[in-house]
Amino acid sequence: MNKITVSAPGKLLLLGEHAVVYNHPCLVTAVDQRMRATVELINEPFFELQAPDVQIADYKKPMSEVGKGDIPKGAKFVEVAVANLLGRSRNKSKIPRGAFGMTGKKGIKVTTKSEFSSQFGFGSSSASTVCTVKAVSELLDLNLSQKEIFDLAYKTVLDIQGKGSGFDVAAGIFGGTLYFVTGGKVIQSLNIKSLSLVVGYSGIKADTVTLINKVKESFANRQNRLSEIYNGIEILVNEAKGALLKKDWKKFGEIMNKNQEYLKELGVSIGKLDLMIKGALNVGAYGAKLTGAGRGDCMIALYSAASKLNIKKAVEKAGGKIIDIKTNAEGVRIE
Repeated sequence: MNKITVSAPGKLLLLGEHAVVYNHPCLVTAVDQRMRATVELINEPFFELQAPDVQIADYKKPMSEVGKGDIPKGAKFVEVAVANLLGRSRNKSKIPRGAFGMTGKKGIKVTTKSEFSSQFGFGSSSASTVCTVKAVSELLDLNLSQKEIFDLAYKTVLDIQGKGSGFDVAAGIFGGTLYFVTGGKVIQSLNIKSLSLVVGYSGIKADTVTLINKVKESFANRQNRLSEIYNGIEILVNEAKGALLKKDWKKFGEIMNKNQEYLKELGVSIGKLDLMIKGALNVGAYGAKLTGAGRGDCMIALYSAASKLNIKKAVEKAGGKIIDIKTNAEGVRIE
C-alpha cells in the first residue's frame, strides 16, 4: 500500500477549560466535522504538503530536512508529526535505515482537507496531527496502538506550542465523549449516545497559548485563588461526569453554569460570549458556557427538544453564528 486517506473529528470541550492544562480533568466530546489527510509514499526523497485550508500550496523540502529550519505556520503540525514519527520509528528499528532522509529514496506527500474552519477552535491543528501520525504509521506498517498515536501526536503539539493538555488530540483519536486528565494520564470513554448542544461562534478568533499565559500572569500574585478555582473546576467536572452518565441534564446544565462563573473569574469570557450565554439561558437552556480557551471562539448551550429553536434564535440575536454539529463522533479512521 502506497496511499491512504484518514480522517479525524474535531472537538468541543464540555467542562474543565484551563484547569486541564494543570493536571486536572475535563470532559470533551468529538464532533462530526472532520479533518482528512491523504498520505502517499513517493519515489523521490522529498516531503510535500498541500493544505489549502491553511494557505499551504506546493510546499516541498528534502526528507533529510523534515522538522528542521523555518517551517510555515500552516505546515508545522503535519511536518513535525512526520519528523517525530520517523524519529521514533528509527529508534525502535521499525523503519530500515536509509528508507528516508539523506541517502533515502522514498518521500512522503500529504494533502489535507478540513470540513471545519480553523477559526472555530474545533482543534484543526490536533486533528491534522492525528491524521498524519495515523496515516503514515499505517503506510509503514508500524502497528501503533491508540495510546502510541496519542503520545506521538501530543509530543508534536508540545514541541510546537510548548503548552497543551492533549484533550483535543485524545478526542481526535478515541472519539466519543471522554473523561480526560492532562497528558493522557486518564483517557476514559463515557458510554453516552448523544448530547443536545447548540454551538454559537462569537466571530472572534482566540489563541489558546496566549490565553493560558495571560491567565497565569493575571494571577501571579494570587496563586492560592488560582489553585482554588482549578480545584473547584475539578469538583464540577467529576460531578458532571456522574450527571452525564445518569442523563441528568438539569444537573449537568447547572454545573455548566457554575463552570462558566469560574471562567469569568479567570478573565477568559468576554461581553459577546456573555450575551450569547445569557440569551440561551433566558429561553430555557439547561446550562450554557464558553467552550475552549475563551476570549472568543464558541459557546455551548444544553437544550431540551422544546427549547432548541428558541436558543438558536437567542444566540443569533446576541450576534453569534450557529454552527451545526453532532457530538460523540467516531474517532480517527481509515476512509
